[in-house]
Amino acid sequence: MKHNLNINEEAARCLLCVDAPCSKACPNADVARAIRAIRFDNVQAAHRWIDNCDGESLAAAQNACIHFDRPIRISEMFAQLPHSESADVNLPSLEIDYCGIRCENPFFLASSAVCTNYEMVARAFDAGWAGVFYKTICMGEINEVSPRFDVVNREGVKGDFIALRNMEQLSENQVDVDIEILSRLKRDYPSKVVVASIMGSTEQEWIDLAKMVEKAGVDAIELNFSCPQMRIAGMGSDVGQNPELVTFYTAYVKRSVNIPVIAKMTPNITLMSNPAMGAYFAGANSISAINTIKSVTMRSRGDVSGRKTVSGLSGRAVKPIAQRFILELAKNPVLKNIQISGIGGIETWRDALEFLQLGCRNLQVCTAVMQYGYRIIDDLILGLQLHLADRGINSLDEIVGEELPNFVRPRDLDRDSMVFPKIDREKCVGCGRCAISCSDGGHQAIAFDDERRPQILGNKCVGCHLCLLVCPTGAISAAKRIPKKRKA
Repeated sequence: MKHNLNINEEAARCLLCVDAPCSKACPNADVARAIRAIRFDNVQAAHRWIDNCDGESLAAAQNACIHFDRPIRISEMFAQLPHSESADVNLPSLEIDYCGIRCENPFFLASSAVCTNYEMVARAFDAGWAGVFYKTICMGEINEVSPRFDVVNREGVKGDFIALRNMEQLSENQVDVDIEILSRLKRDYPSKVVVASIMGSTEQEWIDLAKMVEKAGVDAIELNFSCPQMRIAGMGSDVGQNPELVTFYTAYVKRSVNIPVIAKMTPNITLMSNPAMGAYFAGANSISAINTIKSVTMRSRGDVSGRKTVSGLSGRAVKPIAQRFILELAKNPVLKNIQISGIGGIETWRDALEFLQLGCRNLQVCTAVMQYGYRIIDDLILGLQLHLADRGINSLDEIVGEELPNFVRPRDLDRDSMVFPKIDREKCVGCGRCAISCSDGGHQAIAFDDERRPQILGNKCVGCHLCLLVCPTGAISAAKRIPKKRKA
């Protein structure tokens, strides 16, 4: 049985080199850019960067590949690329209105380590990011620890992680330095959106900071009610967990400035709607969610002089949690008129699409930039444009919140029908993963014959689809939904 190379798995092996030797070896194409398109879920567009590259040049690119064990199988991978006509048509604009501000696309840098000075933000703007939530400014002195990051990853896999834990706090710059940076960014990039993130410890500090950043010319202000690792009590997520304080501080700032005010929520709470409604009633124009989730990691690489602490988790692992909170806000009838900026695990355009479909009009990215760089904006934009083009949609407004009607309460789900799994025997290699998972974690509904051919036992299968999820070859899929048999 012949199995084609899985181009997504092969692209995932790529080290995503800077100034990639593979592209240098193929002067008529950009091999590295094509591989990056595959890696970030734009397989249908990857041919754009290699159409002028012949077999000999691809072989040279493969020979030039930097890798710690074996080169990427470039020639074989590109031979299997699909060619999508929609990848070559005129692509729609991603312009969208957020808090009354016209944004060239919904992608902003989140307030974090990815935007701590002028040079960084300028490079991001030049790369195509529409805006920035500049790293949080405060009056107090910030003294960071070393090291300040740790990751959750698969054992033995380096350079790629499921989640990032960080102990980073706020901007280490003096307030006047950050004010000058904000002013300069807005002066040099008037078409980009500059949002100042601020955090005070008293009513007067919130007011003073808000007035300073407004005077600097920023487009909006984000109130950081959510940083989980502040060394001073009564700041960050300590405020965000208290709806009364969120209401008061939002009101103080809102009365002091004439630009949009955005309240950033903490996920370290049971019901985010409570502080969010406080911000709304105080006049906030938008809610941004989520900040990082309080967490611990146990490996010594995250120690600071042999000691550990609780700090914030981010990255692709937190996306389902972030989306749960976004759904809570979007489904709250009190908050129906407030706009949402979504944060939490956005890495590919499909991630971005999901947040938009849940009602977000603005998207903030941090961890993916820390791992892969500002360059991911190319595929975020392209993938979203291709998706709109495939659906014949000309505006992002048409997809904002489109999935919300599909979310119902558990009691409202269909419990009168089921979907059996079906097995593609051409793809099945007989590993038995489905059978062992069904036996030990399901309903003992898969049997193997003497030739290691799996069979679904219909009288036992309940359609839970655990087998589909554990199959490593994609040999199991869903059949049609059918009515359940009535119990005798």
